[in-house]
Amino acid sequence: MTAWLTQHVRGFTATFARLARAPLGSALNILVIGVALSLPLGLYVAIDNLQTSSQQIAAEPQVSAFMALDASGAEVAQIEARLKRSPRVQRFRFVPRDQALQEIKQASGLADVVDSLPQNPLPDAFIINARDSTPQSLEALRDEIRQWPRVAHVQLDAEWARRLDAALRLGRLLVAILGALLALALVAITFNTIRLQVLTQRDEIEVIKLIGATDAFIRRPFLYFGALQGCAGGVVAWLIASGGVYLLNRNLGELSHVYASLFQINYLATDDGLSVLLIAATLGWLGAWLSVGRHLALIEPGTSK
Repeated sequence: MTAWLTQHVRGFTATFARLARAPLGSALNILVIGVALSLPLGLYVAIDNLQTSSQQIAAEPQVSAFMALDASGAEVAQIEARLKRSPRVQRFRFVPRDQALQEIKQASGLADVVDSLPQNPLPDAFIINARDSTPQSLEALRDEIRQWPRVAHVQLDAEWARRLDAALRLGRLLVAILGALLALALVAITFNTIRLQVLTQRDEIEVIKLIGATDAFIRRPFLYFGALQGCAGGVVAWLIASGGVYLLNRNLGELSHVYASLFQINYLATDDGLSVLLIAATLGWLGAWLSVGRHLALIEPGTSK
């Protein structure tokens, strides 16, 4: 057991020594890997934030019914009575036009513009929660309310969120495709890097084979090198994605101040970041394994170069 651990420690130490012998080349390879991985990672962060926002907004779909501007109090009361009797309606909230105007005035930060209006342009409205939140039931409730007298417009508030969710599903598919293509690129970069190292150390490999070194012993430092290079590229990708989120949040902070509303992008979750590092290390290891297995079989003591 001690000998096994010693061999792995020596292999890991040799990996750092190999990186130190060519710091510029190693740094450039790691940077290329990091930039390549940051593209799908950044898209994943963006889609994850949009998905979270969509789920929060569409957690309980609502139907908004807007009365005609000249609807009387009796006509509003008639619609309220219909909503109370409707078996499709779970609960509802009446929003008077004056209250709606005050809410817009407070939330938008455009108090001067609102105060300058000659009259209130907003109608009375009902915010309705349905008993059944399936798309078919919500659409049926919307179509029913549209037929009621003095109802000028009915809007299904969560409809756009469902459309956004469908677009996000397509976005996740595109991220998966892009991630797969760039994963192949990472394997190819590692394959080529290890190939050059194997060819550079051909004489050394022939000598240690002559004294009885096994292929597994020779392969081990190269595998560590590929995994370490991939993991370092994953760290760079994580830093690039986090830096992009930081810069965007700084600019969104100014936008939030203007609109008096909080806009903020969430950083990549820790477990997702660790998964990126694991995937990057695995891909680097795979590229090294393929390269060493391909070229080590061609090197035998006494063969011509």
